[in-house]
Order: sequence, then structure tokens, then C-alpha cells
Amino acid sequence: MQHKQLNRTIAVTTGLIMCAVYVLYTFHACLLSGINRSFKQTAALTIASTVTVTTIAPTPLPHVRILGSIVRIVPLIDDNTAKQTGTTLRLLSPNTTDGSPKYRFLRQQGLRPSRHLPDALIIGVKKSGTRALLEFVRLHPDVRAAGCEVHFFDRHYTKGLAWYRHHMPPTIEGQITMEKTPSYFITREAPRRVRHMNPSTKLLVVVRDPVTRAISDYTQAKSKKRDMKRFEELAFTNGSAGGVVDTSWGPVRIGVYAKYLERWLECFPLSQLLFVSGERLIADPAVEIGRVQDFLGLKRVVNEKHFYFNSTKGFPCLLKSEERSSPHCLGKTKGRNHPRIDSVAIDRLREFYRPFNQKFYHLTGINFGWP
Repeated sequence: MQHKQLNRTIAVTTGLIMCAVYVLYTFHACLLSGINRSFKQTAALTIASTVTVTTIAPTPLPHVRILGSIVRIVPLIDDNTAKQTGTTLRLLSPNTTDGSPKYRFLRQQGLRPSRHLPDALIIGVKKSGTRALLEFVRLHPDVRAAGCEVHFFDRHYTKGLAWYRHHMPPTIEGQITMEKTPSYFITREAPRRVRHMNPSTKLLVVVRDPVTRAISDYTQAKSKKRDMKRFEELAFTNGSAGGVVDTSWGPVRIGVYAKYLERWLECFPLSQLLFVSGERLIADPAVEIGRVQDFLGLKRVVNEKHFYFNSTKGFPCLLKSEERSSPHCLGKTKGRNHPRIDSVAIDRLREFYRPFNQKFYHLTGINFGWP
């Protein structure tokens, strides 16, 4: 009797043990399966946030999930340009340290580049360093500029603002649109026309010693017309330094800066104009570009590391830019050698310009120190 009871107890105990083992096995299997699924999802998210992917932007615009956020990928160029150039979009890591505006679309959903009328204009002065100023300031990632002189406010105004806007580069939020046409400074109608477009437009004026500017202007013209008369014959009414200064000749007339500035000050407050020294732009470009960046409300990104001085050309060149990482200069025409001018002619021109220079200093509140 006792033997049968013992066997029954052993059987019950064995059954209970087997049930407990089955329950524990099932629980651990479910737990391991859940951990595995969680690990796979975490790994996938980690890869999505760290791997750089290159893809062609399709139409309609794709949406990508990055760390739980839906990001719409927006191209910075149109589809036709992308097809012609084979350009691809790069999906950068959310932790990227590149602060360039062209990557901001990863942080601003639905952002599209578009063309805008200029926020700032380089209005002059011809042969004072306007091209250098434009090339130097466009090194800044927040500046986009028209590549050529549009001449809207002097030659093409009747074509309308829509035409002008079409000639501006596409920009995204936070970028400044710029355009350079030096002849605006001396065009009588330009101040009123610019104010009509936008009374808040910021205006940059590059000026240099008007005598040196006139010689540079003549040098450029002579390079295109070999049989051009000597400088002295054109700058004076009787064809020699002993005559009266001929103010009807363009290279001389443009140097009377005060005359043209008064027109601009009738339409814009002095605070909306920045006067850049053409001499200092050559001697120390980083300092002048620093002033320009402050004037435009930009962070000082362009500095001395972007420049080097070419002793052969006597002109600053670029060590690096957004498009090119190798050193390069602005072009063969920059730093062109001037012809020898009679010293008497130079003295006569300096004497002629002196009262106009003083008036210009008074209007701008800046003494440029020209001889």
C-alpha cells in the first residue's frame, strides 16, 4: 500500500516538474524573440542615421524616415539640370557638422530654392575692384550672386522686374542674393529705380584714387583698341598736360564721385551704403571683406585663410573657394600693367580731383587719403 502511494507521489512530482520546465522554456523563447526584433529595429535606425546614401532625386519628391522623423528630400537644382549634369543628391548624417546652406534642406522640411530680386547690389565704381569684391564675398556660403553684369537698371529696365528676377541665381532661406553692375553708380535713373524695387536694398560702392582709376579705365580700353590715342591726348582738351582737363571724357568724368553719390543719397540713407576702399581691398582683402560681411549681416566666414598675394600680378588671389580647392587668381586682366603717364599730367589731374575728393570725404564721413 505504501509502495503504491510512493509511486503516485513520484508521478505527480514528475508531471509538475515537466510543466514548470515547459512554461519556463516558452517564456524564455518569447523573451529572446522580442529582444531579437528590438535589436534589429535599433540596428536599422542606427544605419539610417549614420550611413551616407547617394541617390537621384525622383519625381514626386521622396520621403525618408530618419530617427522617427519624416524628411522630404528637396533637390537644389531642377530635374533638367540634374539629368544634363548627372548630379546626385547626398543624404547626409543628421549629425553632420557641415553648416553650409546647401545642406539645410535636411533640417527644413519642404524647402525649395527659388529666385529672388537682389538683397544687395554692387553699384560701382568701374575699374575700382568691383569684380574682386564680388568674387571675394561670394566665397561666403550664404551669398549667391549673378555671374555676369545684368545691367537691368541702366539698359534693360523696360523688361520688368520678372525678367530681372529670372537672371538671379536660385537661393534658399537664409541666403543673400547679389548682383554687380558698376555702371549703376553713374546712371541718373538708377537710384530711383532701385528704390522702387526695394527701398531696403543694401548698396556697396568700391572706390579708389580717381587718377589711378582713370588710368586703369584707359588701360582696359587700349587693350581692346591698339590704335587708341595716348592718355594725355584724351584727358586734356588741347591734347597735352598743359591744357584743361576734359571732363567729357568718360575715364575722367566717372572719378567725380561726389556728383553721383549725391543722387543716391536723395533716394537712400547713408546707412544703406557701404564704401569699400579699392586700395585696401588689394592690400588687405580679409579686412575689407570682414566689413562687407558685417554690413550684410553675415557671420564672418571669409577671412585671411582664403587669400594669398600674387607678387607677379600685384593682386590678391584665392587660396580656396566653394567650387575650387586649389589656388587661383581672378583672371588675366586683373593686375594689368599700366602704361607710363607723364608726371605733369598726373599732377594736373590730382589737382583737378582734390576738391571733389574732399566733398566725397564729407558726404561719406570717410577720408580715403588719396593724394
